[in-house]
Amino acid sequence: MLLHLRNVLTPEELHTAQSLLGDDAPWLEGRISAGAQAATVKNNAQLSQSSTQAKQLQALILSALKRDALFFSAALPRKIFNPLFNRYRGDANHFGPHVDGAVMHSQATGEWVRTDVSCTVFLSDPTSYDGGELLVQDTYGSRGVKLAAGDAVLYPGTSVHEVTPVTRGERVASFFWIESMVRSDEQRRTLFELDMNLLKLRAQLGETPETTALTGVYHNLLRPWANTSAAHEHALPAPHFQRTAAQHDCRCAVGTRRLAVGGATRTGRVARLQRIRPSDDGGCGV
Repeated sequence: MLLHLRNVLTPEELHTAQSLLGDDAPWLEGRISAGAQAATVKNNAQLSQSSTQAKQLQALILSALKRDALFFSAALPRKIFNPLFNRYRGDANHFGPHVDGAVMHSQATGEWVRTDVSCTVFLSDPTSYDGGELLVQDTYGSRGVKLAAGDAVLYPGTSVHEVTPVTRGERVASFFWIESMVRSDEQRRTLFELDMNLLKLRAQLGETPETTALTGVYHNLLRPWANTSAAHEHALPAPHFQRTAAQHDCRCAVGTRRLAVGGATRTGRVARLQRIRPSDDGGCGV
């Protein structure tokens, strides 16, 4: 599933991120974080993970994700790899076709994260640079993504993907991976589509016996599919989203964390699956 998340960052958060990612930031050669295969095709710059800027930006991105109900419904995060940041410009301007490693080791937490879902948050105005599209290969062919600054894209970590050469300007982005409570992409898609359609039904009909029954179907699917053990510190506790028109949270307890899923996510911001122009950093440290 390839999903466009709009306005993940507020204008103020975007401005802060851009100001921290200027020429005076500690940019390093991107290949240092790549695996053996990815290193042969990776040619970009990456922000030092140990820098003050990286720590500030990681907190900013994680805070933004925490309030994004659509992200939560689609990814069902169990662990989130600490967000990384890269830049494409000049001679360091592309990342060839590659597949992300199945598991990534986080310098920030010392834990391993399975890369079920990849995410890129775009931080550059798409009109300020040429090229730099994220191309993701799926069963329907190659799909391109180049989004507005502050928007994000989710796509399967299993996908072959690349970033095309930036021929003018510079492209800056955050990228990271999510280990989902639900490992299977097909199962996550089923749950997400059920969640989104429950929201639509409640908006049209209110709470009915049928929507209540379908909410039960959602949770009865999630129950055997979810793995909630040993949650990472970056797993997002669900914020207290507004209730749907049916006044039904449909929250499920997971340890001490609460997951706003099953028709209880956001109101009025239903996902639209579509062809989106890419701008991803995907890959082993993209």
